[in-house]
Amino acid sequence: MRELSIFIDESGDFGEYASISPYYIVALILHHQELDISEQLKKLEISLADAGFPHHCIHAGPLIRRENEYAFEKLSTRQGILKRLMAFIRHIDIQYTTVYIEKKHMTDAVDTAGKLSKQLSRFIREHDALFRSANSVKVYYDNGQVELTKIISSVFNTLLEEVTFRKVIPADYRLFQVADLVCTMTLLRLKLETHSLSKSEILFFGDERTLKKNYLKPLSEKYIS
Repeated sequence: MRELSIFIDESGDFGEYASISPYYIVALILHHQELDISEQLKKLEISLADAGFPHHCIHAGPLIRRENEYAFEKLSTRQGILKRLMAFIRHIDIQYTTVYIEKKHMTDAVDTAGKLSKQLSRFIREHDALFRSANSVKVYYDNGQVELTKIISSVFNTLLEEVTFRKVIPADYRLFQVADLVCTMTLLRLKLETHSLSKSEILFFGDERTLKKNYLKPLSEKYIS
């Protein structure tokens, strides 16, 4: 049995446009279960424990902006955590894609849902062979937003025959944390293109070249359009 696991996370909300939240981004991490990543997972856990963060659930946005549980962590400590997650991603056999909208072009939540559904449907249709190569598809999402939960259920159930859904606890799945990172990095790429990175984001990476070379470029090698 070939099983395709899809881990989904989002950045943004379905509310009205605001300059602090200009995009709604959805990331999908695709992993064929026969491609074993247990050794890389073990190395990541050991590395995080050695750094003083055993069993730690990584939240990329707050990590970069020094928010929430990272409010009192040094810059070098926070950078070290993200570097460990990036090293894990580089060495595992996954693919990902993103769908997103710029909220200022949306009229309301119905318009937003429609645009996202069309993008997600297009991706599945254009990669029909990839999905049909699996005997079953399992979609993992934390059901964090009702609107996205409905979109995911509707699109996948309409286009795929063998699909099941699992509600996840983010701390239990490193690949869900990878989806969170992809959302964050996609947002940073969009902000980079519009020259709107925040001071805390620039401070974390040092400069735009480092962000592009050490983070955006390695991730892009896993991307499928």
